[in-house]
Amino acid sequence: MQPNPPAVPPAMPDILVVDDTPANLRLLAEMLKESGYRVRPVPSGKLAIEAARQEQPDLILLDVKMPEMNGYEVCERLKSDEALKEIPVLFISAMDETLDKIKAFAVGGVDYVTKPFQFEEVEARVRTHLKLRQLQVELESRNRQLQENYDQLRKLERLRDDLTHMIVHDMRSPLTGIAGYLELLELHVAKKLDSEELKFLQAARSSGSVLVDMVNSLLDISRMEQGKMPLAVTESDLDVLIQNALLSIGSPANAAALVHLKPPQPVRAACDANLVTRVIANLAGNALKFTPKEGRITVAAEQTGAGAKIRVADTGSGIPREFHAKIFEKFWQVEARQDGKKYSTGLGLTFCKLAIEAHGGEIGVESEVGKGSTFWFTLPAQPAPAREAPGAAG
Repeated sequence: MQPNPPAVPPAMPDILVVDDTPANLRLLAEMLKESGYRVRPVPSGKLAIEAARQEQPDLILLDVKMPEMNGYEVCERLKSDEALKEIPVLFISAMDETLDKIKAFAVGGVDYVTKPFQFEEVEARVRTHLKLRQLQVELESRNRQLQENYDQLRKLERLRDDLTHMIVHDMRSPLTGIAGYLELLELHVAKKLDSEELKFLQAARSSGSVLVDMVNSLLDISRMEQGKMPLAVTESDLDVLIQNALLSIGSPANAAALVHLKPPQPVRAACDANLVTRVIANLAGNALKFTPKEGRITVAAEQTGAGAKIRVADTGSGIPREFHAKIFEKFWQVEARQDGKKYSTGLGLTFCKLAIEAHGGEIGVESEVGKGSTFWFTLPAQPAPAREAPGAAG
């Protein structure tokens, strides 16, 4: 077994001491060296700036009252230099007025010690600020590493999304063809099949349609995230959109009652009629999946001061509060605690959220386990500011 290599000893902290009085300079330098620091003494502000640029110190001890360039000016010059501005500056001066100290902090100093000083105090402050500087450097290094990791992750996510989009886009045509031919097959041969064979054919056609809808949803979500298609905004009667959405769902056998609650007056909002119809259909269709056949689903629109609000309420099993926000995330699925069903397909609610937010509206859910759910969204009375937004997959 090979012995471990000797540990690399930590570098001695490098301190730049600046004072125009030789006795003070020599005293501080000797004391700091005895405490284990590397010390570079310089007698003027100009030489201090040159020395810091040649080799950055870990900390600067700086006298205030010096000829040609006083300590305040030296500190200002250091803080204006991008490469030197993070070096901590500790002032040591016989000037002990409050205004002197305030000015020292105002120009960027981290501490102020008055002369005559006790070296134990100076050394304690030096040790403290060196430790703080070390922690700051470590934090900056970790932040840089986190940023690099984040940038790399974002790059990988973009590559993944581009690959997914390409694959899904190429899948759409053959899947659409399969679904279409299955529909034609059912139309032409239904009478020649027995009930069991017809059921198999209808199941295959239904599955094909689901796949086509999933592909279209993925493409739509990708377009919305990239903002590649504008909204076709018009003033719409929302009750007409609700009616169209419910007609597109139909009345599945053994399904809960689906009720459109019409208001006494038309409810209007500025929106992309096709897109909002699809949102309503998604929410109502999702409610049908999780509401028992003896249950009830109601869809209603109301005018508000800011525009309009649509609610889709069901008497289903409800959604735990901790999942209310997550169900709108892409590909997120939550299994119900009682019946084992999933609350979301992972695509439909993401599509709804992106579509409504593209209008400048909001979407959310109010739900309690065992007491049903109410999905709602708002639309503005006036068109949202022009922006790139989603459109139907073309």
